[in-house]
Amino acid sequence: MKALHDIADRLKAAMGLDMSTVGSSLIERVVRERMAALQITDDRHYLAHLQPGSDELQKLIELAVVPETWFFRDREAMLALARMGREKLVAGQSARLRILSLPCSTGEEPYSVAMALFDAGVPASAFQIDAIDIRTLSLDVAATGVYGRNSFRGSDMGFRDRYFTVQGTQWRIDEEVKAQVRFAAGNILSDDFLADALPYDFILCRNVLIYFERALQMQVVAMLERMIKDDGTIFVGPAEGGLMLSPRVASAGIPLAFGFRKRRHDEVLPAASIPAAPAPVSFAAATPATPKAPRARSSRSAQVAAPVVDAGEQDLLAQARLLADQGEFSRADALCEQVMLAHGANADAFHLKGLIADASGDASGAQRYYRKAVYLDPGHHEALQHLAALLQAQGDLSAARLMRQRAERAEQSTTQGAGSHG
Repeated sequence: MKALHDIADRLKAAMGLDMSTVGSSLIERVVRERMAALQITDDRHYLAHLQPGSDELQKLIELAVVPETWFFRDREAMLALARMGREKLVAGQSARLRILSLPCSTGEEPYSVAMALFDAGVPASAFQIDAIDIRTLSLDVAATGVYGRNSFRGSDMGFRDRYFTVQGTQWRIDEEVKAQVRFAAGNILSDDFLADALPYDFILCRNVLIYFERALQMQVVAMLERMIKDDGTIFVGPAEGGLMLSPRVASAGIPLAFGFRKRRHDEVLPAASIPAAPAPVSFAAATPATPKAPRARSSRSAQVAAPVVDAGEQDLLAQARLLADQGEFSRADALCEQVMLAHGANADAFHLKGLIADASGDASGAQRYYRKAVYLDPGHHEALQHLAALLQAQGDLSAARLMRQRAERAEQSTTQGAGSHG
């Protein structure tokens, strides 16, 4: 067992993956798979193969990184980037937009950004996207540009009709989109990572910080600050907003986009005024769902005092999401409680409370709230996805797989329902 922890430490040193966030069962599974491939039965013997920069260490990394992404995941960030990019070009703030997708996984994120920019009227000559990932197998998929059904989620598939060609049971992305993205292998933790790169207008570094321990999180945040232009925007995952807030960085104030910018010199705040960053969490975040109809009143909600705001249910939830985006987790949580106090138990409110608990490092609380959301709405796709990711991080792979299957069925049901009403 000691050898397994030493292997996990070597993996962590190479790529930042903390065993406490993904669960020891995942690490053990990929280690056993590689040992079987090499016909090694002794853990210490395998550890000797994992020298820094070795081929075997890279192969272990390839197995340990499990891509979980799809086109237009967190759509608000993509649309906000396209809108802001067009505005920068029109205002003459940039002659050609420089965009970084890190990590880019199998390419869905940078290709989504390219499509969003095209849809916003930005010509190909006006932007370039650099896409970097540590996993070469993911980069091979991205470079090929052929995707299956799992890469297309949600009911809005208009972009697929515009930018893809059907190829059997898969879809091939158009060459005009591929040409806008430059893929490369790279390790975000390398001392010389993009050391000579010019600053970027936009950086997407989403849902990766949550897998690092505190020291590495701050190291990466400092690197992002170095690589972004003074008027640029950094987009992170929903649970990572609190990590970005500092005397130097502020929220960009874009609802649900989780964008951050450098503070202007006249608005730099003392460190004591910035809320403490939350502990790392373990989930692949998705865009919060559209508010649904009121549910039965929650007995628990009636016991919690919340600030009185004269607004409707959907307005309160929108305010709560904006506060969560800005790292104001306590105020966002209080508004969720007010929603349920005034309107009854609500699946979207429980889902948002789960995100807040996740961002605060309360995995058990997050799981409890996600389950409440699913109890109220068995087809709540986002809650099911987050619950699946949380269960996987805790090592319960079979339960995580079941939740993902439920999420896929819920999504298919929604898509079919939308089509039947079209």
